[in-house]
Amino acid sequence: MFEAVIFDWDGTLADTLPIIVFLFQKVLQRAGCNVSDGFLLKRIGIGARNMFKDALKSSNITFDETKIDELMEEKTKMQLEVLDKIQLFEGAFKLLNLLRPKVKLALATMSNREIVDKLLTMKNLEKYFDFIITADEVSKLKPDPEVFLMCALKLGCQPEKCVVIEDSVFGVAAAKKANMKCIAIPSGAYSKADLKKESPDLIVDSLKETQKILDFILYDSKIL
Repeated sequence: MFEAVIFDWDGTLADTLPIIVFLFQKVLQRAGCNVSDGFLLKRIGIGARNMFKDALKSSNITFDETKIDELMEEKTKMQLEVLDKIQLFEGAFKLLNLLRPKVKLALATMSNREIVDKLLTMKNLEKYFDFIITADEVSKLKPDPEVFLMCALKLGCQPEKCVVIEDSVFGVAAAKKANMKCIAIPSGAYSKADLKKESPDLIVDSLKETQKILDFILYDSKIL
């Protein structure tokens, strides 16, 4: 049995990807930058700052950190106005309720603190997590393992006693680098085939596969 479960947010617990892509496109277009939705989808998980930088580079638009700060501020302001449109994936509440009494829970997301805190309050989710780490608290973003290792430290658990639940190839790679087990879910921008390349320990179709997830976390994962 593992001691802690670390959840990703965007594309894992919450169906945020369509809104995120829409907001990025609006901000980028105002900056004279044109990229495809697919370009953005394949970068969700590396953090908004890096997504903006990659997009601007692809259009040969020069920028500095001040410019990125401005784009980030604009995106955050717009995102705060549409938080009510974000829904949790089916099965999320059930899984959290079943895990809460048995293991420690953390949230490790590349979204910013202001957005995450307001969303958790709106969805009445704060009570489920022992600790929450956002992009604002780390110096290196996924696929670097810093965010997961920080979670383990804050939770007082050894990395090998933690399970990460992720939807992106960057998140799975970060979990494996942290020496943690990882459950991958193709609920975001990546297919099962994409995720499998990063060698997660278990792949499920959705959070609705509650029993399969619980068996891996709470019982003998070797049988899976």
